[in-house]
Amino acid sequence: MKALSRWFMETVIRLGTDILCRIEKDDFPEVPARGPLILVTNHISALEVPLLFVHLQPRKMIGLAKIETWDSKFMGWLFDLWEAIPVRRGEADLTAIRRCLDVLETGDILAIAPEGTRSYHGRLLRAQAGVAMIALRSGAPILPLAHWGGEKFKANLKRLKRTDFHVRVGKPFRLDPRGQRVTPELRQAMADEVMGQIAALMPEEYHGEYAGRAGEARYLQWV
Repeated sequence: MKALSRWFMETVIRLGTDILCRIEKDDFPEVPARGPLILVTNHISALEVPLLFVHLQPRKMIGLAKIETWDSKFMGWLFDLWEAIPVRRGEADLTAIRRCLDVLETGDILAIAPEGTRSYHGRLLRAQAGVAMIALRSGAPILPLAHWGGEKFKANLKRLKRTDFHVRVGKPFRLDPRGQRVTPELRQAMADEVMGQIAALMPEEYHGEYAGRAGEARYLQWV
């Protein structure tokens, strides 16, 4: 029953977003057929969630969502269908971290938005350090994915205009502390470089907090 419900909802979402959006995307050439992978992406609005999970995922992918999402019965039901991990923002949610590590240990894709919240305007916000902690503990490779255009969705919808939604995928890498002790400051520096890889895939006007820092790779090891 759960599989049928998921198929039905994803079919409805696919048809709806095909009508409302023009999706220009890469073909995920860098996604391995199996094994753990952390997919990192920017977070503009709620629009990219169905687009990623319905249109773009190359294989099973589990993401995180703020725990308040489950305050809505429908959204809670939908995110349960997608096996999303509820996370308490603003604190060290050890339960969520353990579930993230379990996903990667199983060999699935874990989707993370390092910013931790929506930007709405599309320009990148400062990354949270949690993505670096999960990557270092799991040893999983990271694949950056950038998207833009979704910030215009509501305005376009009011004008009955389709939204151009652009997606770009980068090259996979792992985090490497280069023999240094992993301090909170180093984890933040690594998280910033993860976000810088997302910035490198986007037009400059979207770089936001990472203007002038796109593509930094001091602690990255390409795979």
